[in-house]
Amino acid sequence: MTDTGDRKPARSRVALTDISSRAWEHPADRGALVALRRLKGFDVLLKTMSGVFRERAQRLTLLGSAVRVDERQFARLHRLLAEVGRSLDAPDLPEMYVTADPRLTAQTIGMDRPIIMLSSGMVHHLDDDELRFLIGHELGHAVSGHAVYRTLLLQLLGLTGLLSAIPGGTVGIRMVTVGLLEWSRKAELSADRAGVLACQDPTAALRTHMKLASGGTLEELDVTSFLAQGAEYDEGGDVRESLIKLSLLQQQSHPFAVVRATELRRWIDSGAYTAVLGGVYPRRQDDADASMSAAAQEAAASYTETFERTQDTLGRLVHDLAGWLGSARTWLDERFRRGPETA
Repeated sequence: MTDTGDRKPARSRVALTDISSRAWEHPADRGALVALRRLKGFDVLLKTMSGVFRERAQRLTLLGSAVRVDERQFARLHRLLAEVGRSLDAPDLPEMYVTADPRLTAQTIGMDRPIIMLSSGMVHHLDDDELRFLIGHELGHAVSGHAVYRTLLLQLLGLTGLLSAIPGGTVGIRMVTVGLLEWSRKAELSADRAGVLACQDPTAALRTHMKLASGGTLEELDVTSFLAQGAEYDEGGDVRESLIKLSLLQQQSHPFAVVRATELRRWIDSGAYTAVLGGVYPRRQDDADASMSAAAQEAAASYTETFERTQDTLGRLVHDLAGWLGSARTWLDERFRRGPETA
């Protein structure tokens, strides 16, 4: 089979030597991951919960039903995976399989030995630069260790029915699940950043999201209009629309494609993308010293920035209310501190 597609030299992309996954992780995602990495043995526990047997069963299913990418099968994808691995300086590359599925889907599974799965629809509809973004996105998931939290989320979702018979059990599991789904959506934003750092072509990343939203076509799409959709979604409307958006997202593990494109463009425009390509990024050798409190503060600052930026009515209300409560607390603290002094 002839290896077709664009042949943009790998050397034209910057190799991000010793880059830490913290460089691309969204603050809300990074805060959770830094804390998780400090819990020694937690990943071992989840691997045990997931079961080595289950992971082997998944791999055997793929061996028997899908096509494993190597030098002779889907050689183009094999080359792209190697290029993406060099860009992100990944110490180990996962196995990759192509599944017979016309939908535009991809995922990374496995905690012990991550495996990237691409649907045949993705392979047929994306060009080389777009595939670099997609593969980089999935490799970002693997390097960040997102499978650990995803496994916990799936375990909790599986327990929902069982715990419904326990008084209060459903409420408790629901609260944790909502939190994990919120994390999952932020993890997707992290992986998008890894993808654009891997392909080092922001326009290819945008095209990929446009194809995900349209079902694979670009011929009748317009970039300006597409991004305007994202801006309109951000702006929202009245409180009713804000509540509708919250209800739509509460069961979603992924942000909407248009929203993802808007968020990625915002990160690129912030200068963070250019800084990383210029060599300004955290190194893996310093991961063990990453501060949990600093990561938590960055996560809180990220949500505050989102509320400040949004034109969403409910978002403004929550932000203004939080600011008012903060001012009231400061006033009360000062009031009561002065009380004993003046008595």
